[in-house]
Parts: sequence; structure tokens; C-alpha cells
Amino acid sequence: MTSMHVVLRALLLAILAIIPMPADAADDGYWGHKLANQPTNFIFGYGSLINSQSRNSTAAAPISAIPVRVSPALGYIRTWNDRSASGFTALGLRKPLPGEVARTINGVLYPVEGDDMSQFDAREEGYVRVEVPLADIEAVGWQPLPTSGRIWVYVPQKPTSAGEPGVGLPGPDAEFPLLESYVDVVVEGGLEYGSDFAREILETTDGWNNYWLNDRQLARRPWVHDPDAARVDAIIAKTSTAASFMKGRLFPEDYTARLLMAPAK
Repeated sequence: MTSMHVVLRALLLAILAIIPMPADAADDGYWGHKLANQPTNFIFGYGSLINSQSRNSTAAAPISAIPVRVSPALGYIRTWNDRSASGFTALGLRKPLPGEVARTINGVLYPVEGDDMSQFDAREEGYVRVEVPLADIEAVGWQPLPTSGRIWVYVPQKPTSAGEPGVGLPGPDAEFPLLESYVDVVVEGGLEYGSDFAREILETTDGWNNYWLNDRQLARRPWVHDPDAARVDAIIAKTSTAASFMKGRLFPEDYTARLLMAPAK
């Protein structure tokens, strides 16, 4: 280092010494402080709400979610038991029947506040919100669970029932079938977190039966409109619960002829 460099360095240090530092720049009191206005309500989605596109169609702005799993301690089984007014059976939860035990239920957890809560309540008409204890839910990815706030899940309830949600609700039948378009939304939502996560949804879901309508757009060539259709079918085919029933899945014209217009026995 030359003498000129030494002089310049000393001069610079002297200038910095006499310039007052902003109080905030020297303040180390920010460590450990959280952002203000953190969410206090969260929803556990276990059906179509797993799918980001479906979920964000209801929210005022896109909502990020984390993959989670609910413990059997919550006391429910995921099943096909919610009758939609538009004529299909959607996913819901029910209490175990005699001889059964509750199961784990995987899905997603996302924050919801203000008007968004009202919007999701309206979307889930026919369901009631039930609180999930923080101890009954675990994160299955690298993102942690919230350390505070309340977690809610939607459970079907008959409009005429004043009893406990998730009790005595019907499954799919000829007039309220499983819809492949709905199954696609759920499974493709699961695929956002990997094929194992998507398969877990199917394996831990009860209520599959032969009332399964293949209502995909251009159902005989579904890849034209949905590039993930083949992945969905492949995952269903590997499950022990749904694979056998998928073989009986019918196109609309066949479903109408065999199940809706067939003479009563």
C-alpha cells in the first residue's frame, strides 16, 4: 500500500467517524419481530380446495397453501357424501360407523381473512365449519405450521339435521354420481405436491362406487383439453380403493342409458 493510499484511507475513516449513523441503521432491536397483521384464521382443504386454481377462484387474491395431514384424533373419514344442488356427489367428511376407525386425511392449509372467509363459507354451502385443534394437524413439507390462530375444516351437514356434522349423509347414486371432472380437480391439486400425495388422497377416501360419470370435456380424447388426464388415470389405477370402480366409469350417453333410463328392477 502506497503512502497516498494510506492517507486516503485515513481520511475516509475520519469522515465516516464524524458522519452520524441513522438510528435505525445501527439498531439491532428488529431481531425476532414478526410482521404485523398476521392471519388468525386458516382453512384445511381436503377436496377441491387442494387445487390452487380452484381455491383461488374463490379468494380475492391468490392464496398460497402448504401440504398437511390431519390426525385420526380429529375423528373423521374422508368420503363421497355431499350432495351438490347441481347433481353430483362431492367429497366430505363423516364420523366412523360402528366397527370403523377414523383415518388420517391429507390436504392443504391456507390463511383466510375478512371477506374471503365469507366467500369460502358461501362456496361450501351445505357444510359447517368445525375447528381443528393444532395438535391434530401436521405439516408434511418443509414449511412449518402457524404457531397461532384457529384452523377450520368444512364438514357436510344435512340442512334438516340439527345433529352432529358428518353423520348419516348419503353417498353417490344414479342422480348424484361421482364426476370425473371433480375427481380431476382434486387429484391434480394433489399432484401439485407430488404423485405420492395425490395417491394418498385417493387411498384415504371412502365411498367409491359404480356411479361414476366420465364428464370430461371431449371425454374420449381428454388430453386435448387436459394434459394431466392420463396422469390422473394412472394414479387412480394404482390405488386399492378406486381402481376397480374406475373400470366401470361411463361416458355420458352410456351412463344415461344404463343407469338413468334403465327400467327399475
